[in-house]
Amino acid sequence: MSQKNYVSQKPRLLKNFDKSISRIRPVLISHYGEEQVNTLIRDSHQEYETLIPQIPYIGEKSPFLVLLLPTIRCLAIYRALQNQGKTVEDAGQIIFEMSEAELKSIPRLVRRLLSFFWFSPWFSKRLKKRAKESQEREYPGNFVMNYIEGDGQKYDYGIDYIECANVKFLQVQGALELAPYICATDKMVSEMLGWGLSRSMTIAEGCEKCDFRFKKGGQTFVQVPQSSKQVKQNI
Repeated sequence: MSQKNYVSQKPRLLKNFDKSISRIRPVLISHYGEEQVNTLIRDSHQEYETLIPQIPYIGEKSPFLVLLLPTIRCLAIYRALQNQGKTVEDAGQIIFEMSEAELKSIPRLVRRLLSFFWFSPWFSKRLKKRAKESQEREYPGNFVMNYIEGDGQKYDYGIDYIECANVKFLQVQGALELAPYICATDKMVSEMLGWGLSRSMTIAEGCEKCDFRFKKGGQTFVQVPQSSKQVKQNI
């Protein structure tokens, strides 16, 4: 029996990748100039196409793909930047700005709805189900998580990721140094979608888990690498 993968979805994946990187083309040009950016975009596309058959299979329509696929895109951009002699810090800055552009492309009304559902009983029920399913470890490359009931004060509910698909994939690809920059984008997601996320540790930093705690209307407390702190944010 042939190994399952996402090769059949390659046209759609490449289309989404090109759309994502086109959103930050003006930002890229401001950093590197138009000629260098044309090469960067072309190389990133090629790198992503090469990575698609290597994406760990975690189910045909797994909701966890929304967490994994952005990491694949980030790695493609990182490798293209490496080809131009750029550093992981350079890649981290671009990833931060690309994530911001992605979020801003979501209509404001949709963001409000996402925030509402994030703290709804329906969503909590779904998370509990996903957590239980993840612990069966049907797909070795997937996330594994525990649902944490709220404490009634500091947080409404939490998720402990005890295995991270992003870290697993980057480790296999020899690019684990990129992981903290990808984790840092959770800060802007929380601020824009009203997660009130607090996180004190991540697997990417060598810890035993990622401890996500969500508080509706709360402040965001997420560590960001120094190079990403320098990125101007207009969230």
